[in-house]
Amino acid sequence: MLHFIDVILPIPIQKTFTYSVTEDEANFLKKGMRVAVSFGKSKMYSALILNIHQTKPVLYEAKDIHQILDEVPLVNELQLKHWQWISSYYMCSLGDVYRAALPSAFLLESETIINKNEDFTEEDILADDEFLIFEALQHQSQLTIHQVIAILGKQKVMPIINSLIKKEAIIIKEEIYEQYKPKLVKYVRLHADYSSDDSLGKLLEELSRAKKQREAVLGFFQLSTSKKPIKAKDLEEKASVSASILKSLVDKNIFEFYHIQTDRIEFNGDTNDLKVLNEFQEKALTEIKETFKEKDVTLLHGITSSGKTEVYTKLIQEVLDQGKQVVFLLPEIALTTQIITRLQFYFGEQISVFHSKYSMNERVEVWNNVLENKPKARIILGARSSIFLPFSNLGLIVVDEEHETSYKQFEPSPRYNARDCAIVLAKLHNAKILLGSATPSLETYFNAQQNKYGFVALNRRHGNVQLPKIELIDVKEKQRKKEMKGHFSDRLLKLIQEALDLKEQVILFQNRRGFSPVVECNTCGVSPECPNCDVSLTYHKFRNELRCHYCNYQRSMPNSCGACGSNTLDNKGFGTEQIELELTTLFPDFKIGRMDLDTTRGKYGYQKIIGAFEAKEIDVLVGTQMLSKGLDFENVTLVGIINADSMLNFPDFRAHERAYDMMVQVSGRAGRSKKQGNVAIQTYNPHHQILQQVSTTNYAEMYKEQLQERWQYKYPPYYRLIKITLKHKDYNKVDSGVNWLFKALYSSFGENVLGPTAPAVSRVRNQYIKNIVIKIPPKQNLAQTKKQLQKIKDTFEAVKDFRPIRFITDVDAY
Repeated sequence: MLHFIDVILPIPIQKTFTYSVTEDEANFLKKGMRVAVSFGKSKMYSALILNIHQTKPVLYEAKDIHQILDEVPLVNELQLKHWQWISSYYMCSLGDVYRAALPSAFLLESETIINKNEDFTEEDILADDEFLIFEALQHQSQLTIHQVIAILGKQKVMPIINSLIKKEAIIIKEEIYEQYKPKLVKYVRLHADYSSDDSLGKLLEELSRAKKQREAVLGFFQLSTSKKPIKAKDLEEKASVSASILKSLVDKNIFEFYHIQTDRIEFNGDTNDLKVLNEFQEKALTEIKETFKEKDVTLLHGITSSGKTEVYTKLIQEVLDQGKQVVFLLPEIALTTQIITRLQFYFGEQISVFHSKYSMNERVEVWNNVLENKPKARIILGARSSIFLPFSNLGLIVVDEEHETSYKQFEPSPRYNARDCAIVLAKLHNAKILLGSATPSLETYFNAQQNKYGFVALNRRHGNVQLPKIELIDVKEKQRKKEMKGHFSDRLLKLIQEALDLKEQVILFQNRRGFSPVVECNTCGVSPECPNCDVSLTYHKFRNELRCHYCNYQRSMPNSCGACGSNTLDNKGFGTEQIELELTTLFPDFKIGRMDLDTTRGKYGYQKIIGAFEAKEIDVLVGTQMLSKGLDFENVTLVGIINADSMLNFPDFRAHERAYDMMVQVSGRAGRSKKQGNVAIQTYNPHHQILQQVSTTNYAEMYKEQLQERWQYKYPPYYRLIKITLKHKDYNKVDSGVNWLFKALYSSFGENVLGPTAPAVSRVRNQYIKNIVIKIPPKQNLAQTKKQLQKIKDTFEAVKDFRPIRFITDVDAY
């Protein structure tokens, strides 16, 4: 009887592929295990089993699998169901989801191994480079492609290897290799010959001449009183000896080494009692539990600093008491550093953290701990990718700051929204989901108003501290009266000085990094542009270089204009770096810090800056939108927004909603503990309705007004959006492709098709970009629309001229 398996490959191909297995293998294999299979001419992949059956494929001969990689499934059935939903809803392949979901260490790929052909003798027919490789094979049994690159000192080695294969000098084969290496800690124990009680005296006698070795032995006996295993590193420190001394004791059969596998990340911390909630938090908690009886999803609309995290901890504790797992989603890695400390205080070792700043090996360990439902992975705290972990017993998902755009993945596929995927995941597990925010997204608030979600409000700040006083500063007026100093108005400088004199801290918000976004020649008006993208280069003063924030192209700052040769180059606009430098000259006695993408590169980049600010080592912190979310600093009494208009004048239907969210969130960092805070917003247009709504923190009015506009112009939450992007390095190809596509879509969907348009930055990394947006009316069937769109896409890709164009589909592209 023949047996077959359908597998998902980690490549962007819609279909699954069928391979044949023996009867014994079929009995051993389960859904969610990985097998190594060959695909294409010679490539090996680790594929994931989706089905085991006995139906032979019709169109091709099923190949055998190469080897089985797991003893137990790595992915469970609920996960596979979730993946299939993501694949169908976001119109991407299962392979894309598989690739995004698993830590890269699990996606074993093959490496080409080069062996010498023993029968080959005609060395004189080899070229110089070929002879180098052949000679290296005389000394080593095999070489990898990476080693060949190192030997020849060039990147392009495949033509040389192919030539050697033709001359039959070498043989190549593919081998799967394991990337994950467990962390082993070295421990020391006494050799079996010395286990009796009188061993110490006997040993010291033997080692009377070796002073250092005696010290090591004495140190060992001192440490062994604690009856715990002794780490080699601890012994070296205790006895002040080097590793070579311990090794010589091992060679003398006095000590022996052994290894214990440990996790790379340990959160130790004693568990403390949860804080007692105040009456408003208590009321909110009771209401949440009530809504959970009828609804699976509840929105907690709590103003900034109302103590939402304390409410979350109470809910988490109740779910843990039922023996279930909890996911706590956060939009920004910067936030996890603060929340870890707060949750660790209550839950100690039950927390695991999962996000992209962690190394591949650390993520593998978290995955395995969740899969085995270990006590140390009962609460998962992480960014959007944590929804892919192999939960088997999920009880609650908390999505903090649910309005955040960081929950949406834009590149690469799958282009999912973690908040929406979390709602589906909770449904699969029969779990509850709590969405928390001070400024909920319009779609979520709309669903709550329509009674689709439960709704709970928390409108008192913790400790009854009042919301900050918000004042709008008219920059146009200040410039007219010559009251501006650089980018600061006299009023903002006065507020900063007052706060600093009282030993309080200040946060300044400018949503642009670098020194200045545009460098312009005063003579001819030309700005240096990126050669790969249609965008001007941003000047970074610290390194004196121009950098592209799209493709990372960089060059040193020129002394003269490249167009006319004059040396009158001037900076236009300003970023966080320029604000930081201006502040240093204005307030030389105070410490100024900066938090943006440039200063938080490393794994602990966020922790260092946030830690320094909490420890009051930094007086004024300048930053981008990383600062706007959920961070809690008790000594901050003033928040300044340097330029509010840059957020409002943005070509996007959500610009006003986002500007409101961001300004209210940043304002919420002020005056969180005892004293009422101040917020100063500099703007050229203080009468703008959004700024007026921010100054009164009036969410309901903003919601009403924006909803009216959305209804009028047919945007979400009433209409759904699917955005199609075409990319190619030949402009004419993209242009003709997008025009053909527009006609095809228009004949199916009529005037609900918008476009074709070029985005504000119409070329990135030498690829020209064109967009088309499809609006889907409330009554139109979404599944049918996607089916029709898929048909049009297949036809588009069948046209020979359009095949090289990248076709990107983004569902809910906002």
